[in-house]
Amino acid sequence: MANCHKPKKEHKLMTSKPLRPIMFVGTGSDVGKSVITAGFCRIFKQDGYSPAPFKAQNMSLNSYVTVDGLELGRAQAVQAEAAGVPCHTDMNPVLLKPTSDKSSQVVLNGKPVGNQSAYEYFMANDRRELFTSVKDAFDRLSSKYSPIVMEGAGSISELNLKHRDITNLRMAAHAGAATYLVGDIDKGGVFGSVYGTIALLTEEEKACMKGIIINKFRGDGRLFEDGKRMLEDLTGLPVVGILPYFRDIHIEQEDSVSLESKYKSAVEGKINVAVILLKRLSNFTDFDRLERDERVNLFYTNDSQEISKAAIVIIPGSKNTIADMISMKNSGLAKAILEIRKKGKTVIGICGGYQMLGEIIEDPHHVEGEIESIPGLGILPVSTILQSEKTTLQCEFNFRESAEISQGYEIHMGETRISGQEFPVAVFADGRKDGYFLNDKTWGTYLHGILDNEVVIESLLAPYTSELAEKSFNFQEFKDQQYDRLAELIRSNVDMDQIYKSLQF
Repeated sequence: MANCHKPKKEHKLMTSKPLRPIMFVGTGSDVGKSVITAGFCRIFKQDGYSPAPFKAQNMSLNSYVTVDGLELGRAQAVQAEAAGVPCHTDMNPVLLKPTSDKSSQVVLNGKPVGNQSAYEYFMANDRRELFTSVKDAFDRLSSKYSPIVMEGAGSISELNLKHRDITNLRMAAHAGAATYLVGDIDKGGVFGSVYGTIALLTEEEKACMKGIIINKFRGDGRLFEDGKRMLEDLTGLPVVGILPYFRDIHIEQEDSVSLESKYKSAVEGKINVAVILLKRLSNFTDFDRLERDERVNLFYTNDSQEISKAAIVIIPGSKNTIADMISMKNSGLAKAILEIRKKGKTVIGICGGYQMLGEIIEDPHHVEGEIESIPGLGILPVSTILQSEKTTLQCEFNFRESAEISQGYEIHMGETRISGQEFPVAVFADGRKDGYFLNDKTWGTYLHGILDNEVVIESLLAPYTSELAEKSFNFQEFKDQQYDRLAELIRSNVDMDQIYKSLQF
């Protein structure tokens, strides 16, 4: 991690005295809770504390693997990075990974415990044991870190689900957290959403609430002073901050909702990279480093004509590889990918995308559904059998013949076998091999995060630029700078004195 600069208004506090947990809850989904949580993790780190993030239950296809091979939501891994601490499954004890529109894989304390429908999970389940598990995870975490920076999920006023809640205000009450409501003014209707949310709380729930943060305000925040006073009169809670809408600070997003802003198109003067927009796309943050490269125009698409304009096509990971393979064939995407390869352009696959590049995908154990076998694209001489047991590993490896040590992680439920001689993409320290390297423009790998490594980026882009030696970009330094910029933005627009006051025991 790069050294953190000291932003303005930094609090000089006695770090030996612990702080109460703080929690950010929302009027709904995608109001900015994850990013705000990351920002406060960085602020408390800057101020000399030892913060750690916590989200009891997360629903996301974007996940990460800890050093001990356990799985948690990627958002909590990002927040832990902002806090400067190793990520741990106690930061996200329950992770739901949708496998279809109606069911999800349930990951408890880092390990899959089976698939359940939404009804089974939210309605038919006895959630007392699950709530006990998340409280235990929080208690373990809070014995090591202070303050715990907690994130809620969705809206806190879902009346039909509140009595089964293991994530929001029942968790806040257990933690004794100073809780702040985040409302997204850019969506419109912020008065109704904030007032309605508070009005629907019980008196016990209202006792947790310490203030309101208005997020994504466009323009001069002083223009909302009358609105601020109105909200305070309506709710009885202080509006402690009005955060501006920003596009120039880049923090990894939790939800694929953020992909909507990336439905761009090919442009001239750049290396156009098309990521196939699969229905069950997972770990879309695999492409954040590539997207930041000034030589690249990266866009997500499921349009065959747009794909034909790209120099590089990437098939990403999928939570349901067979279903996405069928969709690609039915939509014409599979044919477009084969055509672009015939034209000498680059086609690579990561995780589920690697499986799709092969000759066949088999599911004899019905891991993904009722279909037991489907042909792949037939580009690589590999075949995959989906397994009931998930592989989750952090990895250090050498990419091709490079002596440089690279890093990535595996999250997959398949075993892929190679027909004939091995030509691995990566070789691990213990001699294991990963992927298949057909040539410089065609390869597949199970490794998420492989494109965060400079040696891989330069190899991928080499056929399309002669300026490689003149370009350098340290992605870790870039991310660290973004956390500092986010912290400074929050400090400048939130009453930090009032925040700290609410955290005193």
